[in-house]
Amino acid sequence: MKKLLSLVFAVSVFLAKSQMWNTEEQYIQKFAPYAVEEMELYRIPASITLAQGLLETSGGQSRLAQEGNNHFGIKCKETWTGKTMTHTDDAPNECFRVYDSPRESYRDHSLFLTTRRHYNPLFLLDMQDYRGWAYGLKTSGYATSRSYAPALINKIEKYRLYEFDTVSSEEVYATLLNMYPDLRNDAVFMAQVSQNKKNRDIPVQTPVYSESTKKPEPVKVMMPQAILSNILVKNHPNRGLKFIVIPARIDLFYIAQKYGVSVSRLMRYNELEKTQLQKNQIIFLEAKNRSGNQKFYHAKAGETMYDISQKFAIKLKKLYRKNRMNMGAQPVAGQLIYLDSRKPRN
Repeated sequence: MKKLLSLVFAVSVFLAKSQMWNTEEQYIQKFAPYAVEEMELYRIPASITLAQGLLETSGGQSRLAQEGNNHFGIKCKETWTGKTMTHTDDAPNECFRVYDSPRESYRDHSLFLTTRRHYNPLFLLDMQDYRGWAYGLKTSGYATSRSYAPALINKIEKYRLYEFDTVSSEEVYATLLNMYPDLRNDAVFMAQVSQNKKNRDIPVQTPVYSESTKKPEPVKVMMPQAILSNILVKNHPNRGLKFIVIPARIDLFYIAQKYGVSVSRLMRYNELEKTQLQKNQIIFLEAKNRSGNQKFYHAKAGETMYDISQKFAIKLKKLYRKNRMNMGAQPVAGQLIYLDSRKPRN
């Protein structure tokens, strides 16, 4: 009887572990595209994002994930104004953020790391140094557990999550199919692949493999140092405000570090919602003005109110107010935009 009980217990443990592994692999298959997209926008390794998601949600099964779409255990903090839920973690009934979808949780995770100064050292690390990132998160105070960094590394190496650090959004589905060939029989997943191809109008390609390592070749990007060396500070005609023009895609953190202005201030000065900057984007190093240096401007085709506010160094809200327009409304080609005084009432 004892032998039978021992056998039943052993089988139960094996089945429980098998179910956990299956759940974690399903999590990877579902959320790897989110992690890669966030990596492209915010320079957070996809392997780290996925490993944190796996760990914080127990493979998507945690109460926070199931009821609050919270995949990273992010607590309310003083700046959160969205929905909340209570959950016992380090202490009883702590306040945690609630999201409308897992996608929002992934984006908030990126913003959480990129807008807090104590995580800045992470962004000096190599994008493929997942070990450095894991220990850096622990050192920066993301988690209290002493085993947090080793646990992240274990997930990354167990499921080869480092492979996602070297692919683009166009390649992530091909990478998943290489890792999990059975997904070709999954109608839901293949529908996502088809939709991804349709959305991007780019074929899903198999990653290029090196003959020596048989691992995906890293995505070639221009190094931040090279980008920064090509930036010159200029004085805007509108009261000489200091500004720069971004020569290539780069994260705002590097601009903040170079010019000694915090990321949060630069985001406020330029009314930014994300830290990933694009080529030819205008970035002010100090607060914009309430008015322009000329009276009027005729909007060009495709030009937004934000474009005009940056071109003339005017705060976006002030520009909308001067033109008696609702926030979010955009001008048509040739529309007269008031830059100095307020548009007269009709």
